[in-house]
Amino acid sequence: QVQLVESGGRMVQTGQSLKLSCVASGRTDRVYSMGWFRQGSGQDREFLAGIIWSEGLTYYNDAVRGRFIISRDNAKNTLTLQMNNLKPEDTAVYYCATSGPEQVPVTDIGSYITWGQGTRVAVSS
Repeated sequence: QVQLVESGGRMVQTGQSLKLSCVASGRTDRVYSMGWFRQGSGQDREFLAGIIWSEGLTYYNDAVRGRFIISRDNAKNTLTLQMNNLKPEDTAVYYCATSGPEQVPVTDIGSYITWGQGTRVAVSS
């Protein structure tokens, strides 16, 4: 069992940067991948970025590739999302999530079984 707690969300202005963190506790040795997702008002939750926990191999949604960077610190069981050049359309609740131990498609939201509570990001124009 893994528990996830996100932090770092706040209101920023267009063009600014923000770093989100997700601290995992519990059986992180049983995790294949971790990912960041977001859900805007009235929208479906979407995949942003994912990482294979043991290898560090990363995957991105084309919509954020080049602006967002996912990274992890295995020793601290922490997943981060560095978001640069933020835009109003990035306004959403951001979630981190983990898969189970099996190898699964990292970009598929259905691969993720444990979710954090979310942290809200608002980007003003």
